[in-house]
Amino acid sequence: MDIQGKSPEELLFLYRQVDGMKSPHLSKAKQLVDIAPHSIGLTEGLVMARFEIATLLAQHKMMQAQLNELTSQLIELAKQMTDYEYLASVPGIEDVTIVDLLSEVGSLTQYAHPRQFIKLAGLTLRENSSGQQKGQKRIAKRGRRKLRALLFRVMMSLIQHNPTFKALHEHYTTRPNNPLRKKQSIVVLCGKLLKILHALCNKKTYFNVNQMMNDFTQLQTAA
Repeated sequence: MDIQGKSPEELLFLYRQVDGMKSPHLSKAKQLVDIAPHSIGLTEGLVMARFEIATLLAQHKMMQAQLNELTSQLIELAKQMTDYEYLASVPGIEDVTIVDLLSEVGSLTQYAHPRQFIKLAGLTLRENSSGQQKGQKRIAKRGRRKLRALLFRVMMSLIQHNPTFKALHEHYTTRPNNPLRKKQSIVVLCGKLLKILHALCNKKTYFNVNQMMNDFTQLQTAA
C-alpha cells in the first residue's frame, strides 16, 4: 500500500533516507512499483503491523551493534596472541577470520605437524570402495564442521583476491595431466593454507608472496 502511487524515483529516494539501508537499482524499484498493486497482504491492523516491524528492526539494529562491539573486543584479544601478526600477514585473511580460526584451534604453535590441522578440519581424503570396485576419493568430513566451513569461505576469498592462490587454483583445474574439479582444488588449497599458516606461526615469519610465486613457478616447470 505504501508503494502504490509512487514513482520508482520516489521509492529510491525513500530508501536512501534510511541510515544503513542499501538502495536497490532503478530496475528493481520499477518492478516493485509494478507488482505492488497486485500483491496480497494485510488490509487490517496496519498500525500495529507497522509498529511490530519497527520494533523488530530496532531489535535487529541493537543486536548488530552488540555483535560489532563483541567482534571488536575479540579482535583486540586475538592481537595479544603471538600468532596474530603472522596470520595477518597473509593477503586476504581478515581480522574476523583470524578470530574464528583461533577460536576453533587455539594457538597454531601447539600443534606438532600441519597434518593435525587437516585431520581436525576433516579434510583428509578417503576412498569410497566396495568389493572389487574402486571408488573416488572424497574428504572424510569427520573433523570440525565449523572449521571446515571457515576454511572454504576463506579459500573462496583468497582465490579471488590473492594472486598466488588464484594462480594455483587455475593450475590445478586446468593442468593437462589429472586436472582437478573446482571443489577438489579448493580442498587441496585449504590443506596447503593450513600448512602455510602452521609454518608461519611456528617459524615466526611473515607471508612471502615472492617465495610462494617462485614455488608455483617451480611447480609449473616440473609439470
